[in-house]
Amino acid sequence: MEIRGGSQAIEERVAMPGLDVWVFSRPHEEASTGGDVHYVSLCGGGILTRLIVADVSGHGEEVAEFSRTLRDMMRKHINTKSQTKLVRTLNRRFAAFADLRRFATAVVATYLATQRTLTICNAGHPRPFLYRRSTATWSVLDRPEGEPGNLPLGLDDETAYRQFDITLDPGDLVLFYTDALSEAADSSGTMIGEAGLLALLQGIDVSDFEPFGHALLDALDLYRGRLPADDDVTILALHHNATGPRPPKLPERLDVYAKFFGLKPV
Repeated sequence: MEIRGGSQAIEERVAMPGLDVWVFSRPHEEASTGGDVHYVSLCGGGILTRLIVADVSGHGEEVAEFSRTLRDMMRKHINTKSQTKLVRTLNRRFAAFADLRRFATAVVATYLATQRTLTICNAGHPRPFLYRRSTATWSVLDRPEGEPGNLPLGLDDETAYRQFDITLDPGDLVLFYTDALSEAADSSGTMIGEAGLLALLQGIDVSDFEPFGHALLDALDLYRGRLPADDDVTILALHHNATGPRPPKLPERLDVYAKFFGLKPV
């Protein structure tokens, strides 16, 4: 069941079983759509949440066709049981469509509310960050050392994809984002980079999840000297509230039915 998805501008907070999810996306130069794609879905039993952030090479309206097609592929295959199989399928389908004209990085995550685990598969995307409430520190989330890297979607339709698991504790945060954040440049042209972004996060108060996203965006704006980002910007932030599974509420079901029968745009 799709909860949120697309490549348009959005800012919304959604409560899911075990997670508070904040979605923010802003296409380059205020375009109606861009190359960043976000997707949040919940299974009918309220146990499994799947989240995707992808970034098609290029930005703004020039890559809108590719991002819309990638989003359609996500919708069609989102219920694939195996996460790595889902990413392999997206890779093959996107490679056939893009025909080497574009590629896309993507990170796919599946949260299992009954076990409080998050499974992550990264296809050439910026590495997510994890905040542990118990230690009040941020760290980079990555596959174990020694495992080969996962290529972006559309480059090699036979590439293998691997995943890894983490267990979340109450109050932990996970941050997925597109490279507009790590490539933010100051007045001298120096990019903040992954290490600089990690240091910036360490200075942001995360005691309250509600203002966290805006505090991050403000800090990045300050780093850029208040100049606008030169790429599409997307953030998907997760706050682990550790609540148990729940079945979808009636308004959520009605929203899905409306989309399925064409009564509401998707």
